[in-house]
Amino acid sequence: MKRSGPLLTLLAGLLLGLFMLSLNATTGEKPTSATVQPSASGKPSPGTKASPGTAPAQPSAPTSPSPARTAVPEGVYTGRTDDDSSAVAITVRDDKAIAYVCDGRNVESWLQGDVEDDGSLRLTGKGGASLDAGVKGARQIRGTAHVGSGGYAFTIARTAKSSGLYRANGNVAGARIEGGWIVLPDGEQVGILKRDGKPSPAPEIDPQTGAVTVDGQRLTARPVTP
Repeated sequence: MKRSGPLLTLLAGLLLGLFMLSLNATTGEKPTSATVQPSASGKPSPGTKASPGTAPAQPSAPTSPSPARTAVPEGVYTGRTDDDSSAVAITVRDDKAIAYVCDGRNVESWLQGDVEDDGSLRLTGKGGASLDAGVKGARQIRGTAHVGSGGYAFTIARTAKSSGLYRANGNVAGARIEGGWIVLPDGEQVGILKRDGKPSPAPEIDPQTGAVTVDGQRLTARPVTP
């Protein structure tokens, strides 16, 4: 009689081993604890920290108020230079200004420009002429005019309607006439009349009408505004 016990036992062990291998391949192994990934340095990386909350917005800096504008009252300002050698007139309107500097003989200059936000005047004219001035008090303008090689400091006041700045242009006896007048508050008139560019003292005008007679012909001098 043959012995089959050991053979059957071996066969049963093989079958059991194959069954266990098949079961592991199907289900796989589950780790029993969390795996900590090492960092590049070989040390465990710390856990991720919660991001902090959004910082409160910082209040914006207060806006500085714009500087107050120093207004130059509109009107006509007339007067004489500090050395009494010439007269100056400035007409201000709509933040623009026109000025006339005249000695009544042969020196004159027309200048113009804007009234700056700080109330200053920086006017320019032909031949490099310039005038820099600013308000002084409520009714005066103080400054210096540079005409030719001369500098003329002045303080002039706002005038009444009869005083002011006048100008006339026309043709008389074939000559080109250009005249400028400053009528001062005391009635004095300072002006130059050019005939084809040649200056001479200007004849008087009627401040009420602007009428003036040049070489027997009547012209009208009109108030000057910017």
